[in-house]
Amino acid sequence: MSTKLEVKNEVAVNDNNKSHVHNFQIRPTHNQKFKTHLAKEAIQETLLKHLKDKEYSQIQAEVLSKTIASEIKDRLKDQCLDTRYKLMVQVVLGERHGAGTKVGARCIWDADTDTQASDQFLNETIFCMAAVFAVYFY
Repeated sequence: MSTKLEVKNEVAVNDNNKSHVHNFQIRPTHNQKFKTHLAKEAIQETLLKHLKDKEYSQIQAEVLSKTIASEIKDRLKDQCLDTRYKLMVQVVLGERHGAGTKVGARCIWDADTDTQASDQFLNETIFCMAAVFAVYFY
């Protein structure tokens, strides 16, 4: 008596109506890897769009930082070729007073598949740093 095991590919659809086949691929192909240069462009363009002619306002800072983070995330979700990347966006927005600010992040990840991109914006009254972390979900 022999038994035959069949494994069929399943198609899943995510929030962006992008589908992918569960094919037991554990690493993205070269073309599917997260494109850090596109992420950096999205960050730069979004920071300029929202902050170019602005002066720092404590009242607007919270809403503005959330708006910038959401817009960066949405732009990158549209560009991401592999829906198994999980994106985290961090935006730090503050007033320039001449004092320094240090921002750090640490995590454990796979250097072959996971990556990050970041950029900053400065004008007379505002400093802003935005970082995107792309982590491949196995």
